[in-house]
Amino acid sequence: MRLRRVLVVLLAAVLVLCGLCAGAGVWVWSGAVLSTADEVDFVRPLAVPPLAPSRLDAQGRRVFELTARAGTHDFGHGQTPTWGYGGSYLGPTLRAARGEQVVVDVANTLGEATTLHWHGMHLPAAMDGGPYQGIEPGTTWSPTWRIDQPAATLWYHPHPHGRTAQHVYRGLAGMFLVDDPATDVAALPHEYGVDDFPVIVQDKKFDGDGGLDDAESFLSGTGLLGDTVAVNGTVGPYLEVSTRRVRLRLLNASNARSYDFGFTDGRTFALVGSDGGLLPQRVDLARVMLSPGERAEIVVTVAPGERAVLRSYPQALGTSLVDRFTGGADTLDILQLRVSGDAAARPEVPQRLVDVPRLDPAGAAQRRTFKLGERSINGKGMAATRVDAAPVLGTTEVWQVVNNDGTPHNFHVHDVQFQVASVGGQAPPPWLAGWKDTVYLPPNRPYELVMRFTDYADPNTAYMFHCHLLSHEDSGMMGQFVVLPPATTPGAGSG
Repeated sequence: MRLRRVLVVLLAAVLVLCGLCAGAGVWVWSGAVLSTADEVDFVRPLAVPPLAPSRLDAQGRRVFELTARAGTHDFGHGQTPTWGYGGSYLGPTLRAARGEQVVVDVANTLGEATTLHWHGMHLPAAMDGGPYQGIEPGTTWSPTWRIDQPAATLWYHPHPHGRTAQHVYRGLAGMFLVDDPATDVAALPHEYGVDDFPVIVQDKKFDGDGGLDDAESFLSGTGLLGDTVAVNGTVGPYLEVSTRRVRLRLLNASNARSYDFGFTDGRTFALVGSDGGLLPQRVDLARVMLSPGERAEIVVTVAPGERAVLRSYPQALGTSLVDRFTGGADTLDILQLRVSGDAAARPEVPQRLVDVPRLDPAGAAQRRTFKLGERSINGKGMAATRVDAAPVLGTTEVWQVVNNDGTPHNFHVHDVQFQVASVGGQAPPPWLAGWKDTVYLPPNRPYELVMRFTDYADPNTAYMFHCHLLSHEDSGMMGQFVVLPPATTPGAGSG
């Protein structure tokens, strides 16, 4: 009898434990999905980063000045400690034209070293601002290069190895617009702050004191996911629109979260540009997905007096049940457009945009494979003394990249803009027909990227390639390549 009572008690305890575990599992499962749909009060005017002032020096170079500094910013939780360039959060929009020689004087007044990387820019490796081109506190770095690429929406952000996620999350980022009449379309909205706006999207979360909480969920595997969206640093933003067509330059500057942007009324918009410039032709879409680091230029047609809400919908990340723990099942209201009753007319977006010369994969001098998984690439973590690839100046290469571990990853390459040659062995969709420097990688679907290495060779100073989910990058999912002059071998270090 005593044994039977013991067994009954043990069985009851097991059943209670199973019930508790099941209940906890249901709580975790249901709590993993975030939705702010129709819950955001759009009560703050969208901050529009000012265009950075510049001057021409004695050599005719366009000179910009940026100062990394600490400050505070109001996200609706009081004054939150943040970092910014010049101001307390984010930085001004730099703008320069193709053919100009630019100089950027970057001063560091922070209490630790930082770097500044020009994301999407074609420039010498020594000016790239990679993880080993540090700017110590109290010093100034002055990279200079000639702008030579199509009109595009680029951006800048720190890249210190192991600290990129923290520096970007605190607020160090900004846009860099390249102008080039030969690769732009005059009919598109183009008056900055009038019918052409930067839309820098980031997610944040806060601790009990109103400070930025940078803790990562142990379930996500992707890095930090916030519950509050800030656009250009503004929470609950609305944008006063005075024209019937408006160009939004979308930048996913979040640490880990992807977004699938669309409007709540289901309207279509014209996708006109991707990371590295305009597309060959407009693509009419209801949604556009951007992973961290990606950009998209869209033109939205609106009616006088109306209000339209830009929302991020659940994304098809391809990670199956894991999606709900990586932000893929979330719905987030982003930005409200408030259109004036006398909104001015703007031209139709033409079907044909610009010529995008196609790179021929058949002419590749080298084919390489990069497998991303377990915070490494090809099974190797980042090493400053290892060169992972050494393309030769003037050659074209095809890089096959694949996500092997079933969690979200994307792939970013410094210096070059590439073209997507195939996705899973098939032709890419039309929204991937332009220049790219960052691309999302659904698990187990190979992407073939074709790129050409031009203008700059340096056997001793490396560019990077890496996953742009910043905690992955910081923990070693990154490699290095140098561009060699013909008949040269790479140096041992990264410079």
